[in-house]
Amino acid sequence: MRVIASLEELKALVGQEVAVSDWAEITQERVDQFAHATDDQQWIHIDVERSAKESPFGGTVAHGFLTLSLLPMLMANAVSMPDVKMAVNYGLNKVRFPSPVPVGSRLRAHMTLVAVEDIAGGAQVTWLVTIEREGSDKPVCVAESVSRRY
Repeated sequence: MRVIASLEELKALVGQEVAVSDWAEITQERVDQFAHATDDQQWIHIDVERSAKESPFGGTVAHGFLTLSLLPMLMANAVSMPDVKMAVNYGLNKVRFPSPVPVGSRLRAHMTLVAVEDIAGGAQVTWLVTIEREGSDKPVCVAESVSRRY
C-alpha cells in the first residue's frame, strides 16, 4: 500500500508509477453476478460448456466492463491518501481492452499518475491504470481514470 500524505506529495509524483495493486481473482461466480447485474448474458461470459466448445478463448471470459469496474477496488488496495475527506469518480478519458480475461485469471493494476490539477476545495487527479493478467505480457485493460479528491 502506497500512502500519500498530502496533495503536495501527490503532485510530486506526476509522471511516475505510484503503486501496484494486490492480485484479484476472476471467478465464474463474479462473472455471473456481473452478467446478472448488467443484464449482459452473452454466452461467452456465462455458458461454460458452450464456451469450452465454441469460444476462441477456450472457455468463459470476463466482461470488459467487469474488468473496468474493478478499478476502484484495485486502486483502493494500492493507494491511500489519508488527508482526503471525500473522493469521487469524475470519469474516463480513454479505455481499451487489449486482451481477454479468461475466468480463473488473476489481475492486478499498475497506477501511473498523469496529472494533478487544482480545483475548488481539492484536486482533479488523472491516472493511467494498466491492468495485467498473471502470466500474460499483454494488458487486459488500459484506462485513463479521472477522479476528484476533496
